[in-house]
Amino acid sequence: MDVARLHSWDLDYASAAKLQTSLRGRIIRRSSGRNWNLVAGCDVSYSRGSDVFYGGVVVLSLPDMALVDQARVVNRSSFPYIPGLLSFREAPILLEAFARLRTVPDLVLVDGQGYAHPRRMGLAAHLGLFLDVPTVGCAKSRLVGEYVEPELAAGSRSPLVDGSERIGTVLRTRTGVKPVFVSTGNRIDLRGAERAVLKCCSRYRLPEPIRTAHRLVNEIRRQREDGLNRGA
Repeated sequence: MDVARLHSWDLDYASAAKLQTSLRGRIIRRSSGRNWNLVAGCDVSYSRGSDVFYGGVVVLSLPDMALVDQARVVNRSSFPYIPGLLSFREAPILLEAFARLRTVPDLVLVDGQGYAHPRRMGLAAHLGLFLDVPTVGCAKSRLVGEYVEPELAAGSRSPLVDGSERIGTVLRTRTGVKPVFVSTGNRIDLRGAERAVLKCCSRYRLPEPIRTAHRLVNEIRRQREDGLNRGA
């Protein structure tokens, strides 16, 4: 899969935040109308205190959620964990994995924020600019904004707002379970982002492409760390 080269990742924290603000104007928050036949999910895993990151991307077909393609990367990340700057820590690893895909997905689901970010440039939005495909943020927790808890039934939703601006949707994907925080990444509108998340959720709270990617990266990490321990 082709991945654009927009900027360097070798930035200090102030420069990274400034770059996020400058990139915000490039985001397209409308849908193209294309069909979603192949949906990608991505995730990163690492052990506490380690700079070794395990990135993975899976591509699943709709509606059967069969695995079509996958790619994995093991690399190092020196950027520390700073709320609001997650993309500078994880995106380089994920983009390396996307570049190894043989299949171009129609849609990408990201375990993280998109527009629902203090500078409107969360991981999903940042990745979306590099990938130039519809990208959606589906986070397990809120980074910014206020909301009213949606009703308990699956499909219930409420606006996530920051000041006077709606930045996402608090969406209940399964009856009686905690909601997820959905926001646009790139090349999709909020209604489309909500529909994409619900379309990819079956028995669980998180969409299946994200769950599959999560299992992949954790398995890569366990295998590598077990091998290192045996060789110690």
